[in-house]
Amino acid sequence: MIEVARRTWRILEPYHGMIYFAPEATAAYEKLGLTGRAGYFASRSAALGKVPAPVVVATFYNFNPALVHDSIRAAWSATEPEAVLEARHAAADRTLRATLGDAIDAPEMQRAASLAREAAETIAGDVVGRPLFAAHAALPWPEEPHLVLWHAQTLLREYRGDAHIAALLTAGLSGIEALVTHAASGAVPAETLRKSRAWSEEDWSRAIAGLRERDWVTGDGAFTPAGAAHREEIEKATDENSVTPYARIGEPACEELQALVRPFSRALSEKLMPWMLARR
Repeated sequence: MIEVARRTWRILEPYHGMIYFAPEATAAYEKLGLTGRAGYFASRSAALGKVPAPVVVATFYNFNPALVHDSIRAAWSATEPEAVLEARHAAADRTLRATLGDAIDAPEMQRAASLAREAAETIAGDVVGRPLFAAHAALPWPEEPHLVLWHAQTLLREYRGDAHIAALLTAGLSGIEALVTHAASGAVPAETLRKSRAWSEEDWSRAIAGLRERDWVTGDGAFTPAGAAHREEIEKATDENSVTPYARIGEPACEELQALVRPFSRALSEKLMPWMLARR
C-alpha cells in the first residue's frame, strides 16, 4: 500500500503545487504589498495565523532562517493572514479555471474531489506533531469541486510534509543538511536547492563537510553507501507515516483517483512546472 500511496501523492502534487508558480498568485500577493519571497512564506504559513517568524522557520525547516525572518516580518507589516488566505484561494481558483477550462465542471472533477476529500477527512483529527497540516485542516472546506480537490491535496501534502520533517529531525539532519542529502539523491540539482533556499556557497560547503565526517557524503556531495542507506530510511519513515489516508480509502480508490487527476496534473505541469514532467 505504501507504493500506491506514494504514487497517488506524486500524481496529485502538481494540482496543489501549481499555486507556488502561478502568475495569478504572484499578482494577488503583490496587491497586498507582498513582494519577493514574502508571498510564498506568508501564503503557505497564513493558516497558522500571525505567528512569530521562528515558528515559520520551524515548520518550513530547510530554508535559510534569515530569509524566512525577513519575509515574514515584511509580510505581516504589510497585510494580515486572513487577506493572504483569501488571495491564495482566489488565485488557485483563477489558475485552475484558466488552465483546465471546462474540465472543472466535468463529472471526473467531481469524483476526484470526492475521493480526495474522503482521504483527507480520514486524518482530520490526526494533528499531533503535524503543525502545518493541523493549521490547514482547521480551514473551512471550499464548495466548488475543483477547489475541494485543491484543498484536499493541500492537506494531504502538508500531512506528508510534517512527517518528512519529523523523519529528518530524527535522523539528526539540519535543514541545510537535509537539502544536501536531497541533492545527493539526484532528485533536484544542488544549485537549485541551495539558491532557492537562500543558502550561501560557504554554508553549503560546511554542510557537506559535516556530513562527510559522519560518512553520509563524499567531498563532492555524492552519497556514500552509508549515506544512501540513511536517506532511504528517511524516505521509508516518511512513507510509513503518510500512508494512513490512502490506506483508509483503499487501493482501488487510490488508483481511480490517480487516473482522474493525472490529466489535470499534466496540464498544470505543462503550463507552470514543465520540469516536473521529467521527474514523473
